[in-house]
Amino acid sequence: MNRSWLAPLTPVYAAGLALRELRLGTRLEPVRRLRWPVVSVGNLSTGGAGKTPLTIALAKALLQRGLRVDVLSRGYGRRDKSAARVDPNGSAGEFGDEPLLIAQEAGVPVYVAAQRYEAGLLAEAESSLPGVHLLDDGFQHRQLHRDVNILLLNREDWADRLLPAGNLREPLSVLNRATVLAIPVGEPELEAELKAWGWTGPVWRLRRTMEVPEVDGPVATFCGIARPEQFFAGVETAGVRIAARIAFRDHHRYTLADLKRLTEAAHAAGATALLTTEKDRLRLGKLSAEFPESLPLKTVRLRVEIEHADEAIEWLAERLRSTS
Repeated sequence: MNRSWLAPLTPVYAAGLALRELRLGTRLEPVRRLRWPVVSVGNLSTGGAGKTPLTIALAKALLQRGLRVDVLSRGYGRRDKSAARVDPNGSAGEFGDEPLLIAQEAGVPVYVAAQRYEAGLLAEAESSLPGVHLLDDGFQHRQLHRDVNILLLNREDWADRLLPAGNLREPLSVLNRATVLAIPVGEPELEAELKAWGWTGPVWRLRRTMEVPEVDGPVATFCGIARPEQFFAGVETAGVRIAARIAFRDHHRYTLADLKRLTEAAHAAGATALLTTEKDRLRLGKLSAEFPESLPLKTVRLRVEIEHADEAIEWLAERLRSTS
């Protein structure tokens, strides 16, 4: 979203970034190391890039190659900030929606803490065998040393502006901090522009797939994610007729009042079912069973695949072996 009226505030935000860079450079803000190699998955924009699905895909792929893998996360929205291992049967309130989703889908241990370093210490204390840490949304979390920085980037980011006028958390110049750039498979011209800009590192091409369940009749869609328009567009592309769209703020915590609003909107629009994202389903928790039988709640799954995945994962595994 372009917020050009906020452009006068962008220099203030940029000054804050420069101050942090100074603190990191002078070690006023220390960068700590864990014993095991660290792979960060992140992006520049404020959400909606597919970091969590890529983290899940990487965890599964590295696990298949015999590596011990865990995931470290901040656990946005947690009530308790201390380090903890995520219980896959727990709640989003306890662990955060993204860590809970990773724990359920990836088949690897997931640890959360306000500081990922603390989560990593707990992970290493619980295992006598060395492994690999994955950071979900870790590009800006520079207080922890990482051995590989995977940065998701798309055409929209490439043309965007710094916060608060645009959606970029950091300027495009920080691409030099990345080890790998991961771009959408449908944007080959972006790769050419990146190379013309001076990028010489690996480029991974990602294919995002939305698995939309079959529904008879129109649906009411809702979500509380950073870019709801992507979700709505993906549902429509799958051939589903949307009768109502309801967007909540990112990481929204649902209440009974929200369920009443959703049910009334769906009935008024003539919807036969409700569709939402995996993260929203987790944040609904026990409330997901409170919808009426006439409006079944169905979940859309987002998957990310790396083009030429074997080659990419072998490169990553070899890089990790050389650092351990």
